[in-house]
Amino acid sequence: MRALVVDHTAPAHLSLAEVADPVPAPGEALVRVAAASLNFGEVKDATDPSVPNGTVIGWDAAGVVVQAAADGSGPAAGTPVVTLGTAGWAELRAVPTNLIGTVPDGADLGAISTLPVAALSALHVLRRMGPVLGRRVLITGASGGVGRYAVQLAARAGAEVVAISRDPAQEKGLLALGAAEVRTSVADVDRPVFAVLDNVGGPDLVAAFAALEAGGTLINVGRSAEADAVLPPEAFLGTEGRHDRSIRTFFLLADPAAGFSADLTWLAAETAAGRLDPGISWRGPWDRYAEAVQALVGRRLRGKAVLEIG
Repeated sequence: MRALVVDHTAPAHLSLAEVADPVPAPGEALVRVAAASLNFGEVKDATDPSVPNGTVIGWDAAGVVVQAAADGSGPAAGTPVVTLGTAGWAELRAVPTNLIGTVPDGADLGAISTLPVAALSALHVLRRMGPVLGRRVLITGASGGVGRYAVQLAARAGAEVVAISRDPAQEKGLLALGAAEVRTSVADVDRPVFAVLDNVGGPDLVAAFAALEAGGTLINVGRSAEADAVLPPEAFLGTEGRHDRSIRTFFLLADPAAGFSADLTWLAAETAAGRLDPGISWRGPWDRYAEAVQALVGRRLRGKAVLEIG
């Protein structure tokens, strides 16, 4: 089969190559990939010299099951699915069945491929916040992949969403997704918030922590600022209205142990029905991967980039 593999001699550190077909374990289904979406983290990982040439990467992919899992778990052959795992930028992918969601017939598999990392992360972080109905929720990096899904899901859960995007041109779109207000800087937020989903880190994390009300929680998902978050000593003063605040880390694959099949299936149905907007800003055949990668690494993309496989 063909796959996108790490190639440190290429400008994007990737190239198309022939590799061996994957051999599924008993609890894995073999999926023919139709589309894959790109995440900044995996693209950056490809540039790491410690990652060997020839490695197939890619976390998010959607396609059709061609061989059901031998242990009887998971969907049958012929089922359209969305998958989370490794080695997704390939014509075939072997995936544990607890990381597979089923997709409605006729759904746009390119749009569905954007769900695993971004939408699952948004969903699980919002669940960790607890009930958000009628509460202010701050989302940094709101025009990115996780951020866009977080705005939509938080608004549907009844939150008053405060979206942060440094690009003023994103305001109209974020308001349409359900944000109650859109700011270009966390420093402009003028009222305390119940919780923060932070995709940025660095100084934005520091400012967002300062915006928390008593008992509030900041959950850090991403560190796109690639800068240190240095909290001054006064950030930890337990004064009235600012006590009992916390910062939490997040790692998607540690939550939950049972897998993501039900969540992926629900997210796919919501997307197929038009109730979730994937925000695809770049889409094309996978032989144009270098164009997509360079736009993503260069921070020229808002939302998601999708490669159509084959």
